[in-house]
Amino acid sequence: MPFLSVEVRRGAARSAMAGHDGPHSRQIGATTMSPGAGRDQLKPMRRIVRLMMTLDNAGRVGVLGDRLIEVGGYGDSDPVTQLGKDLKHLRKQGWQIDNIAGQGEPARYRMVSCDNRLRLALSPVQVAALQRAMILADRADLAKRLSVETATIPASVGSAVIPHDASVELSLCMKALRVRSRLRFRYLGTQRLAHPASVRFQNGQWYFSAVEDADLDSGLLKHFVVSRMSDPTLDVPGSAEPLEATGTIPLHPLLWEVDAPTQVKLRAPADYVPDVVRLLREPDSRSPRDDGDVDMTYTVTHRAALRSRLYALGNRVRLVSPDDVRDELLTELQKVSG
Repeated sequence: MPFLSVEVRRGAARSAMAGHDGPHSRQIGATTMSPGAGRDQLKPMRRIVRLMMTLDNAGRVGVLGDRLIEVGGYGDSDPVTQLGKDLKHLRKQGWQIDNIAGQGEPARYRMVSCDNRLRLALSPVQVAALQRAMILADRADLAKRLSVETATIPASVGSAVIPHDASVELSLCMKALRVRSRLRFRYLGTQRLAHPASVRFQNGQWYFSAVEDADLDSGLLKHFVVSRMSDPTLDVPGSAEPLEATGTIPLHPLLWEVDAPTQVKLRAPADYVPDVVRLLREPDSRSPRDDGDVDMTYTVTHRAALRSRLYALGNRVRLVSPDDVRDELLTELQKVSG
């Protein structure tokens, strides 16, 4: 659970009865409750802690409002209002708790894990300045922790965190990640069913990183260009497996994990090997042949990128194996030639 501390001060009369005279503190986080003398605050403190633990355990899927009312034990006296007051109090203490339910759906609350001491230490103006500095530094990884919203971004400042153009595909990718839903979509002519890991802006475009349903056992992470996705639909919230957020996507397209790893053998005259390495990177292995050619082996996870570079190399290189990769290349060439 994120750093959390709640300090409770009991009333002086209660302290005197117990034979004490200073405050009793019980540290479990950074939320302070210091009500007036004479009131026992253990019950509301425990309620707040139960609510925060329930929200934290739920993760990105969030918790239905009815469940929070049950956990809070508010009774029959307007429990919805009482829950709203507790959530408002937590938000004032710096915690980000959002209602992620769609329009017309029952309330579902999600708490974003963060260290709220930063919010308590800075004024709203300072927080906004920090958010703008994060945008200028192109630190998309900090956007979630600093709760970047469109309203906080000056019109003259470009942002790699918030999309400028409306995109159904991007919106559904973000929602799939937020509510942990599997996402169905078409990509490169193939229907996909994927478990989301992250959505990020890099190399001038948006990427949806996910593990396809068929690859869950191996954990093969693939990076899909959002603008090339089509017909996206969401499964129910919570249907996706929880996955760790990814690091920076490799800059070299041949390192992007779009397809299952395949061992590919290429052959080139020794004089052209430097050209092949320059476009395709260093191979896994090299094997000189008696005829003066060199066989090179690559582990390919992005077949379209491989084909693009083979076209650029022309007759300086030959694709030896496997047959399915050769067939894909020949089929694509036939389509281009008409």
